Amino acid sequence: MRFIADGMLGKLTRWLRMLGHNVKYSNKLDDAQLIMIAKKETRVLLTRDLQLYQQATAKGVDAFYLEGKTETEKLAEIAKRFKIKLEMDMTTSRCPKCNAQVKTIPKEKVADRVEKSTFAHCNEFWECPKCGQIYWQGAHWTRIRETLEKAKEILKKDQKRN
Repeated sequence: MRFIADGMLGKLTRWLRMLGHNVKYSNKLDDAQLIMIAKKETRVLLTRDLQLYQQATAKGVDAFYLEGKTETEKLAEIAKRFKIKLEMDMTTSRCPKCNAQVKTIPKEKVADRVEKSTFAHCNEFWECPKCGQIYWQGAHWTRIRETLEKAKEILKKDQKRN
């Protein structure tokens, strides 16, 4: 899936990119630019702005209006609507900062680019070929997994109701 997200969805953009989805995002784009890019690049417009959603759909753009308040709720909504798996797979994961697909990098090549304790405790690293950011599965992964599990629970409850 290819998305474009409005300026209110920066955190969600990062989540979707980590889950492997191509998401264009800039909080500097106005409504007309968002609609134009969505149409030109055949991207689904994600928004929390009802007026923007209505304008986009009126112009034939595939758009999705998110109602969830938390990132967990928003992830569950998107997973339901677009049949997205709420699983991290580093072979398809994208850089949360710049959207490029991350690549495995040998541990020895990051020795001088990460903290000594990170280097000592982690064996797998990924690099963004575009912005150079290094990623690893550190303590923050517990929170990432918890958020994804909570989103799955919301999804299951919602599916039982329907």
